[in-house]
Amino acid sequence: MSGRLAGKVAIITGAASGQGKSEVDAFRSEGAIVIGTDISTEADQQLDVTDPHKWKIVVDEVVQEHGKIDVLVNNAGVLSYANVEDLTFNEFQNVMNVNLFGAFHGLQAVVPHMPPGSSIINVSSLSGLAGQQRASAYSSSKFALRGFSRSAALDLASKNIRVNAIFPGVIRTPMISYVVDEHEEHLAQGLPLGRIGEPSDIAAVAVFLASDDSAWMTGAELVVDGGQTAGVPKL
Repeated sequence: MSGRLAGKVAIITGAASGQGKSEVDAFRSEGAIVIGTDISTEADQQLDVTDPHKWKIVVDEVVQEHGKIDVLVNNAGVLSYANVEDLTFNEFQNVMNVNLFGAFHGLQAVVPHMPPGSSIINVSSLSGLAGQQRASAYSSSKFALRGFSRSAALDLASKNIRVNAIFPGVIRTPMISYVVDEHEEHLAQGLPLGRIGEPSDIAAVAVFLASDDSAWMTGAELVVDGGQTAGVPKL
């Protein structure tokens, strides 16, 4: 099959819905062999990203069948809303386990099986660039993922394994559907490009970072937010 990702083997987490599902579809349309994973059984393969043993099982199966892993997209994420004084430690820890430690476990599992030129893509958030009210756990995890991505990029550069991060803005996903469904028009009016993002907007950037078109990019931070962080909001 032809395409920018032809011959590449990719693992994508959080693939049952939203951005992850769109990334799976986009990667396959570009010729990649894709294993979409999720804690839900609706993905190609079930995976709890917080469990390093489960990561080993999935990675071993992929390598046994395909011989390598060229791309990892750490897309899986959870969100917990609460004022910081009301947030329980278990809630905070769960968000960190999925959003940050899940990416750590995934990276450690796949790197030994990645050939030179491979790509790791960590999906962060605008909440990894600025704090978000009632989302201290989520914002903390995404800020930490930002630092993790940059440091990992330096550590893996000698292997020619690239690590980059995507920072989505307001995207139409199940995670924030209750906000988008009620306030889409208001949210769109505050964005320079006049609409909220679609999962395909993020998937397109992930394809670019997975492809050889971005071969000289590592440690990069790609903000995909319809212009939200470009400057002062429209009046």
